[in-house]
Amino acid sequence: MKIGVIGIGNMGRILTEAMLEQAAVAPSSLTITNRTMKKALVLKNKYHDISVVSTNKDVANNSDLIFLCLKPHDIFKVIQDILPYISKDKCLVSITSPISVDQLEAIVPCSVARVIPSITNRAKAGVSLVTFGSQCTGKWRSTLKRMFRKISVPIEIDEKVTRVASDIVSCGPAFFSYLTQRFITAAVKETEINEATANILASEMLIGLGELLKNGYYTLPTLQEKVCVKGGITGEGIKVLEEELGDVFEHVFHATHSKFREDIEIVKKQYPSINS
Repeated sequence: MKIGVIGIGNMGRILTEAMLEQAAVAPSSLTITNRTMKKALVLKNKYHDISVVSTNKDVANNSDLIFLCLKPHDIFKVIQDILPYISKDKCLVSITSPISVDQLEAIVPCSVARVIPSITNRAKAGVSLVTFGSQCTGKWRSTLKRMFRKISVPIEIDEKVTRVASDIVSCGPAFFSYLTQRFITAAVKETEINEATANILASEMLIGLGELLKNGYYTLPTLQEKVCVKGGITGEGIKVLEEELGDVFEHVFHATHSKFREDIEIVKKQYPSINS
């Protein structure tokens, strides 16, 4: 099976490197391109057997499975460019949330899926969110699940929870990295600990927390119960968090969903025959 990746930006590169390093894809089977060729050539220097081509058409022509790792407003134009090279037996995968599988199916003759990866997939961890088009064949469903199982836990989701699921899985690492950095900054500001030490302690704490949850020792609520001893120091910290955080996460979801709706409206103009 020949695999193509169009777009080697942040997520395109993360996805490509994860698939290569976890042997989900053989380098010799992979063809990539990018608008800025320098980014594609960086990967070529690292994985010598991959093919770098200069046009999207070359990727589509040389590939059975094509990943579109592009911004939402660029996808329609790229599909129109590669359409002559997309036959019924191929599969097209988008990694962007505002474009539905129904919209993709309406303009291509092949199987379609959307797979939203996470930066955590780079470490063979976390979730990838999968939505299949109604015409996606059993063969391609099995192939994609098998491929993404090597770099993540693939979870099939309904279209209506795409944004919130992506907020948790794909945006979540950035949100919680920000909170952790603020945690570290406050520790350095308010105490005598230095930033390097605080960074090490916080990073190792997060890794340990992940292992506890991954191995099923605790759930999030039971973990809080175990650490938060009655009358103890942790409880005092939790009180501050309860008072200060307020509805901050509700506001986060309001903001992400508002931007999502804006993106959907922009994309709809490119797919006038689809009501989704």
